[in-house]
Amino acid sequence: MPELTPFHLDLTFMTPLSATRADRLVSAMADDLTGTVADVGCGWAELLLRVLAAAPDARGIGIDLDAEAIEHGRTLAAARGLADRAMLVAGDVRDELPERAEAAICIGASQIWGPPVEEAQPLAYAAALGALRSLVPVGGQVLYGDGIWSAAPTAAAAAPLAGRLDEFVTLPELVELAVAAGFQPMQVHEATVDEWDEFESGFTAAYTRWLATHSADHSDATEVRERAARQRAAYFSGYRGVLGMAYLVLVAV
Repeated sequence: MPELTPFHLDLTFMTPLSATRADRLVSAMADDLTGTVADVGCGWAELLLRVLAAAPDARGIGIDLDAEAIEHGRTLAAARGLADRAMLVAGDVRDELPERAEAAICIGASQIWGPPVEEAQPLAYAAALGALRSLVPVGGQVLYGDGIWSAAPTAAAAAPLAGRLDEFVTLPELVELAVAAGFQPMQVHEATVDEWDEFESGFTAAYTRWLATHSADHSDATEVRERAARQRAAYFSGYRGVLGMAYLVLVAV
């Protein structure tokens, strides 16, 4: 298995999210925030750290299975003077998540509360939103983000994903699922194609980096080229403009 460079070298966030949109979401979350913010599937915790920087009376816990990402997050926290308020844990959310938090972040992690990803079932929005609602008190805010269909799904778009047209819901359907779970929306956003292009470019940059620093006859070169080609085809000939990403700032009611 070829060793690729970590995603954080080419991506600020492990999601299609511009700095401008991130600032708006962070501002909404950090307003008058105190207590604990739980970040579910935090990656290297960039959003959590930005919320903590904007909310000096808050503390955070970020949990992710990716130990390398967590270690990078700890480095970022130390560099920004946030290490004493940001506890980053490499582990299973189901074991490490506190029983209560004043606020929560959950971006692209709904599958934690659903069936195994290998079963290729529809995304478990309702289960995730229900779990997040049970985590925060009335008035608590949740920044929730996950995949949606931005346009009518096609076989070409679904094929490189779970291969099913019902894997995701639309943005209006997601908002209603959030309301049914006990939230009211404060902000509703959807990533643009530009944000997706930037994300996919950063996501695949590791392949380019590897190919630029290894000989064409390296034993892993064919595999890296094939993986890069599959990802290009999946995006540009598949789900570009069809798969979307929603970001909801929700208030528990």
